[in-house]
Amino acid sequence: MARLRVILLILTLCVGYMSSRAQGTIAGKIVSAVNKSGLSGASVFLNNATLGTTTDNNGNFTLRNVRPGQYQLVVSNVGFEEHMQTIMVNNTLLNLNNIELLPKVTELRPVIITTNADWKKNYESFKKDFIGTSDNAKQCKVVNPRVVSLAYYGSKRLLEAYADEFLVVENHALGYRVKYLIKDFKSDKIANIISYQGKALFEELPGSDVQKKKWKEKRDQAYYGSPQHFYRSLYANELTKSGFLVYDFTRDPNPQRPPDDVIQRKLKQFKGNADSTRFWADKINLPKYTNEQLYRTPLQANQIAFSTEEPGIFAITAKSHLLYVIYTKRHEEADFRELYRPLDMENFETSVIKLYKKVAFFDMNGIIISEAPLYEGTWSKAKLAELLPVDYMP
Repeated sequence: MARLRVILLILTLCVGYMSSRAQGTIAGKIVSAVNKSGLSGASVFLNNATLGTTTDNNGNFTLRNVRPGQYQLVVSNVGFEEHMQTIMVNNTLLNLNNIELLPKVTELRPVIITTNADWKKNYESFKKDFIGTSDNAKQCKVVNPRVVSLAYYGSKRLLEAYADEFLVVENHALGYRVKYLIKDFKSDKIANIISYQGKALFEELPGSDVQKKKWKEKRDQAYYGSPQHFYRSLYANELTKSGFLVYDFTRDPNPQRPPDDVIQRKLKQFKGNADSTRFWADKINLPKYTNEQLYRTPLQANQIAFSTEEPGIFAITAKSHLLYVIYTKRHEEADFRELYRPLDMENFETSVIKLYKKVAFFDMNGIIISEAPLYEGTWSKAKLAELLPVDYMP
């Protein structure tokens, strides 16, 4: 009997070991599209993940221990155009031989002349919008802030930013060094919408065992209740187990409230006229929406999500473009004035998903791979300071 228990223990350990090793490998070669020669020192990484490397003298690279799922493979090299392709990783070798890089075409951007004081003012606004103002954000250190080019258009109340090289942010709250290549960052202060595109590589910060334990706790705190946690729970059909409740939600624009840009334009036009200024200022305080209705029957995963023809890719849909998502394992601390919340509903973390085309697509890592939805409520707070790599597992 004792021997049988030992054999069973060994088998259990072997199965556990093999399961933990169920990872994929990516290998390939980066070459110049001009002369087909291998490019050494090219940066190869998985976007928004913790896996990256550089090519050897012959242009070869290997990425090992990749969690199965869909990724964006990014290749960059000085003097060449950036290469990006979507790949699907499973438990076998994915060979990507002879990825060709084209010589870089210099992009002429408009020259914007600002004073040092203006740059610092715009940079502080950019940091709040991009990194955040949370406790985690207070522990983030930007290593090279001057790589960011900034422009503020006062008439539109629009802040734009971009960088031709990685912005390096050390997140001492979560224990990551994040290298982020910012593309098309826009912060619209009138519509109160922040949008940007970019590519990121995560690296572990060095730390003691005690520090790593704290980072683990902070990472789990950032993960649970997040969009990534939600989408993973959705395709695994574990919404209730994970603490999520999802409802249909409808609303109409308030016809008594003009669009934000109209209100701001009128305030500027009638500056100095007390009556007109007061009239348009009162419009700001009107609610944006009316006829808000929450259908209190929780939706099941199979009512809003389904598999697609592409393995590992899922779709999320909503009848009215809107889904109301509650995370019942944590209470909300912030006050969202525009977020609809019934008086009899407990103050749990709550987010509204707005799907622009009634459908969005996501992968097994819980990452949106189509046009990103607009988030209101709790999820709108998350900035780079709360960002986790797509291959993170709590």
